[in-house]
Amino acid sequence: MTKNHGSQIKDDEQYEALRDKGFSKEKAARISNAQANDSLHPSEKGGTSKKYEDRTKKDLYGQAKKIGISGRSRMSKAELIDALRKH
Repeated sequence: MTKNHGSQIKDDEQYEALRDKGFSKEKAARISNAQANDSLHPSEKGGTSKKYEDRTKKDLYGQAKKIGISGRSRMSKAELIDALRKH
């Protein structure tokens, strides 16, 4: 049985599935709440940002710093991309 996370989480089952896959609490909440909202379409392509692979290591480092990924100064470009995708 899925745990009830209160009114903050709109789809408890989806939230739990995302947490089991390793998503952070914040990201799992954003995704599950967006999917529960009929006016949002999280599966549709939205942004116009460049792919991580097309960005410089310096840009990726800056993004990692902004969201607080620890150990970023020792990471390669590929490791930064992986960490950003998991966050």
